[in-house]
Amino acid sequence: MAHQPSSPDVASLWQETAVPRVAYPALARDARHDVAIIGGGYTGLVTARALARRGLSPIVLDANRIGWGASGRNGGVVSGKFRLSLGDIASAYGVETARRMHGLAQQAVEHVGELIAAYDIPGAAFSARGSLRCAHNPRALARLRAEAEWLGAMLGDPSYRILSAGDVAAETGSRGFVGGMLNVHGGIIHPLNYARGIAAGIVRDGIALHEDTPVLRMRREGAGVCLETPGGVVRAGQVVLASNAWSDLTPATRAIQRRVIPFRSAMIATEPLQGAAAGLLSGGRSYTETRRMMRWFRKAGDRLIYGGRGAFGRDDKPSAFAALQRAMVRQFPELSGVRVTHRWSGLVAMTLDSLPHVGRFDDRVVYAAGYNGTGVALASYIGTHVAALVAGDTPDLGPLTGAPWRPIPLYGVREPAVRAVAGWYQFLDAIGR
Repeated sequence: MAHQPSSPDVASLWQETAVPRVAYPALARDARHDVAIIGGGYTGLVTARALARRGLSPIVLDANRIGWGASGRNGGVVSGKFRLSLGDIASAYGVETARRMHGLAQQAVEHVGELIAAYDIPGAAFSARGSLRCAHNPRALARLRAEAEWLGAMLGDPSYRILSAGDVAAETGSRGFVGGMLNVHGGIIHPLNYARGIAAGIVRDGIALHEDTPVLRMRREGAGVCLETPGGVVRAGQVVLASNAWSDLTPATRAIQRRVIPFRSAMIATEPLQGAAAGLLSGGRSYTETRRMMRWFRKAGDRLIYGGRGAFGRDDKPSAFAALQRAMVRQFPELSGVRVTHRWSGLVAMTLDSLPHVGRFDDRVVYAAGYNGTGVALASYIGTHVAALVAGDTPDLGPLTGAPWRPIPLYGVREPAVRAVAGWYQFLDAIGR
């Protein structure tokens, strides 16, 4: 049935090139389920699938539409890594924990392919060609070389390879890098088609899914939880909060809101490339640079997507997109006369320790959030562990589940604090540190 969208979709390349959208009805009656999931992104959808496979009855409630948030706006980079490096994880938590996290990251990438195969999502256009981190100066290249050596020696993973400046230039088309590190795990994907494909699959499995259904209030009731929406009340034994960076949309997810720092990530996409520009990024993988205020780039068909962090506030700003375009042309002079056809952004949920968090707030409320910009693979795979937690298991995800997730101290001043840190990072990048 037709219904009025809660918020408009962003005018992204993914929206323009996505498979036709299937509209799922807003909740229009009271319902009772074993588990209510707030948020229809990758985590919420996969959690519902995993719960149903355990014989439980889940319902997914999204305040907007499938793919409206980060699951449909991100850059489509499938990465087998965390924002915190494995070496830093080993220093903080021990080598065995780093080994466990390394395995978790690789399993997350493999799980993406398994989901695509299980639900037959050819529109996801998953290309598992890995990623290339491009060093912007010799100091950064030395760090990449040390990281590759550590991964081989300590974790037994020889798949990371250091490339010369010539190799990086031959593949990327840019001579602005002094070398790089190739990681064969991971790849690129059409993120909105991937999200829509999972949603269609779980609905075919018989799972209840409702769009345009914000949870206005949530309260304990008897042995369960009562969720009030504009169209009906959902009663469930347990609730999963899977709203991530968009947790300020309703009061029901305020507990997540106070534990993450939303950071805007902006992206631009070019018109179809021709001539010499068409040969850029010939490896067909994802590419990132090593500056602290990271830029990343990839191809989507015959277009180039260029993205980066550092935009602030809830609304898009022309200045942020203009800065991205200038950076893109500096990196790839061949694009100086190429038209930018799409400009969009989304929110990344950052955490104080740079790691996702999975756990319980109490006996009825489970959470998973804080992917720190590496969420396509992790957010999907963690859904299987969220379901295990709901079902009474005790999954061991190292520091992701190792301690209670505390609210951010002095939450009210988080935005100026983030601005100050970002400004410091930009200064360090400018002086080559």
